Amino acid sequence: MPYVNIRITREGATPAQKADLIRGTTELLVRVLGRSPATTHVVIDEVALEDWGVGGLPVTEFRALARQKDEAR
Repeated sequence: MPYVNIRITREGATPAQKADLIRGTTELLVRVLGRSPATTHVVIDEVALEDWGVGGLPVTEFRALARQKDEAR
């Protein structure tokens, strides 16, 4: 009984996008591990931006720095 937990930032993923994630993840487990879709569980947790960090920074700051670096190139 596979259980997959997907965490994404809360930035407006639509119900259709979430359904695609669930379907695609389930199909991957069926294809790679031979698991039954009937017993495969996929849970999507949305995390507020202020609760997500990357590289020691809140994600909004991390993204701003990444944009600045890209613009400097």
